[in-house]
Amino acid sequence: MEKSLKDPTIFIHGQESSSQGNKGVFFRGLFPEMIIPDFVGDVSTRMSKLNEILLDKRGIIMIGSSLGGLMASLYAFQNQDRMKKLILLAPAINLPDFSPYLSERLTLHVYIFHGKNDEIIPLKPIQAIAEKVFPDLTFTLLDDDHRLSKTFTSIDWPRLIAPYSSNSTFQ
Repeated sequence: MEKSLKDPTIFIHGQESSSQGNKGVFFRGLFPEMIIPDFVGDVSTRMSKLNEILLDKRGIIMIGSSLGGLMASLYAFQNQDRMKKLILLAPAINLPDFSPYLSERLTLHVYIFHGKNDEIIPLKPIQAIAEKVFPDLTFTLLDDDHRLSKTFTSIDWPRLIAPYSSNSTFQ
């Protein structure tokens, strides 16, 4: 069942994925107006494209998976005033590109979903970094792997992404 989004919402896929990956296809079916671009190249090239896409947007709800989670985090730190919500799926915030932000704090509420059995992005370092830089954090540990293939579709995305009011919460 399609849902309507009232805020600009973007999904950023991981390094080895595309807009046609499982998550992109899922989101496109649920939220047809969601921005789901393809990214290629290094982080700098991908960030340039992301900045172009979001140039005139405010109240952004951003979902990033793996390397896309790193990108979403970088964007949020650089454009906090333009963001409404940050949702990260096994974010690669342990990579060197994120190092400049390890001493900063994001005031935005951040949701992280991470698999207990993730063999690509290690849980403990991610959780430690997240708790340090995202003081307003909801960290959900899932019985899944890096792709979150068993649990991804069971997340209540309509409630998480398209809240009924700007003050609604999701736990």
